Amino acid sequence: MKIIKMLQALAQNRFYWLAYIVGGMGLLLVALFYQYVLEEYPCVVCIQIRLWISLLVVVAAGGLLLRNNRLINLFMQLGIVLAAVGFVERSYLLLGTEKGFIFSDCGFDAGLPAWFAIEQWLPWLYQVEASCGYTPDILFGITMAETLIVLSIALLLLSTSVAIATLVGLFKKG
Repeated sequence: MKIIKMLQALAQNRFYWLAYIVGGMGLLLVALFYQYVLEEYPCVVCIQIRLWISLLVVVAAGGLLLRNNRLINLFMQLGIVLAAVGFVERSYLLLGTEKGFIFSDCGFDAGLPAWFAIEQWLPWLYQVEASCGYTPDILFGITMAETLIVLSIALLLLSTSVAIATLVGLFKKG
């Protein structure tokens, strides 16, 4: 029960929400560094991962502002879990395409609806510029796809644990 109380307290801690915001922004900055400085251009799956990370940042900003309302806090937690699930799924697809255990058709269209033309609104961040199949090394021969799958799974485990603890707290307090 002590862990549940710690996780419940974490959900209302501003540093928890700030960590998601700063972490998400950091990941986006790293992606832009690789794109514009190292000239490692993003594929469609990379752009979709950027979109999930962007959603995570937006939801975390809402969570930071509304963290003291227990019900809204829970909805923000569920939004983080949703973003984490999307992040894991896309990271797995990227890793599978890179390692060859998933064969997918990877073009230059982000597959977004016409009303959400974010690749036209913010092409410097969301425009597909390469085909899938390769990600650059980050450190010691570990690729970006391998790094993203580990980060996304860790994010999913943490966010799901905090969301469950928040839900338990809501039911106990009525």
